[in-house]
Amino acid sequence: MCSLGISVDIVKTAIEHAEVVIAQVNPQMPRTFGDSSIPIETFDYLVPVDLPLIEYRIPDPTTETAQIGRYIAALVEDGSTIELGIGRTPHAILEYLKDKKDLGIHTELFSDEVIDLIEEGVVTGARKTGDPGKVVASFCMGSNRLYRYIDNNPGFCFRPTEYVNDPAIISQQYKMIAVNTALEVDLTGQVCSDSLGSEFYSGIGGQLDFSRGATRSEGGKSIIALPSRACKGTVSRIVSRLSPGAGVVVPRADVDYVVTEYGVAYLHGKTIQERAIGLISIAHPDYHEQLLREAMAANYVRNELISFADKIVYGPLEFLRTVFLKDETPVKLRTIQPTDEVQIKRLFHALSPDSIYYRFFAGMKLARSQIHRFVYINHRDEIAIVAVIPHGEGDTIVALGGYVLDPATNQAELAIAVQDSWQRHGIGSAMVKHLIAIARGQGIRGITADVLAVNRGMISVLEHSGLKWEKTLDRGIFHLEAEF
Repeated sequence: MCSLGISVDIVKTAIEHAEVVIAQVNPQMPRTFGDSSIPIETFDYLVPVDLPLIEYRIPDPTTETAQIGRYIAALVEDGSTIELGIGRTPHAILEYLKDKKDLGIHTELFSDEVIDLIEEGVVTGARKTGDPGKVVASFCMGSNRLYRYIDNNPGFCFRPTEYVNDPAIISQQYKMIAVNTALEVDLTGQVCSDSLGSEFYSGIGGQLDFSRGATRSEGGKSIIALPSRACKGTVSRIVSRLSPGAGVVVPRADVDYVVTEYGVAYLHGKTIQERAIGLISIAHPDYHEQLLREAMAANYVRNELISFADKIVYGPLEFLRTVFLKDETPVKLRTIQPTDEVQIKRLFHALSPDSIYYRFFAGMKLARSQIHRFVYINHRDEIAIVAVIPHGEGDTIVALGGYVLDPATNQAELAIAVQDSWQRHGIGSAMVKHLIAIARGQGIRGITADVLAVNRGMISVLEHSGLKWEKTLDRGIFHLEAEF
């Protein structure tokens, strides 16, 4: 039996169908395990050589790709199986996965970074549904270190492309995460990754296979990653329409997330307006107003949103936290996103009259313009975070909190609202403590809050927040102040 070494991919199928098969026999080729062996009688000619394998040196991550890596790593949960390509962006992602547990690998190709994750115990494959404990790929490219590492290593399983890239096989992996790069993404979510206009840049590879397989996986995610700009910063990669002649490699329906260095746009199940706003929020800020005007011209978004052009932004990743309630329910605290408008409307509609009164000091129905003021903020002198319950179909927002900075005093006024069914579960306390931590980190002098005297729950939350409050009562309203 002869091993195909580092490149099984389509070679085995080609051998099975060719009339004449010539094999180059190289003692420096690693012997790999999996479906990677061919009987010697299959070959018509054997050509002996003794040459080192071509090495691939991964370029160092840029500032942009490093930030993309941080955002994507935040989407990867313990026990996930991941697919990554090769290059700066995948290299950057792997750098930020070192705090994860029991990751698996099922990918078209891999490079040197996988070695470090295996040796540090991050990649174990222990929770993989298919091929548990194995790194599955169809080929690899890297340094001699990589080639020596996989030689006779039973932890690696090389299989033909028709197995590795089969969406049905991919979808069987629990929490399958497919990460692929792109050249352009339009405001509806169409992905071009193989051409610059009508000029072909590459082949489509397994990108669509992995995107579709991941979206069908239980807990899986399809992620498209790209820097926000190209051509030395002169061209936006987020565009209102793909370039003339550009091919759609991944249709808009097969993309869950698009990630740039400016944030994460979640597209699954979103309307065209929500998609456009989400993608504008992660485009380079220099192009926000242009993209918004083009989106309005295409009737993707309402004209009234032009006044929020400078506030269609993704909040800092540093503000992301996950807390656990007393019953171990995980709750994610994150900055509000421009695509949260519909969920914020649902949140307020679900609040009881008492909760509305406690939050706004009056009974009221919120107009669309008021919802906009909650959703579209600059995340500098105004901060808004939401508490979300993660589930397979996305995040459900159950609470909204935030503060507004008074530049004259350098104090921030704080307020929160929690859906009635989630009150008295600790979410309000977690949000207040998180907002206080954000305010401290932003160099704010202190926090203020106005609370109805009858709102004993909120008063208790503030009193147990770890701050020393000064309280004054005026006509049934407590004014609280605390300095850091």
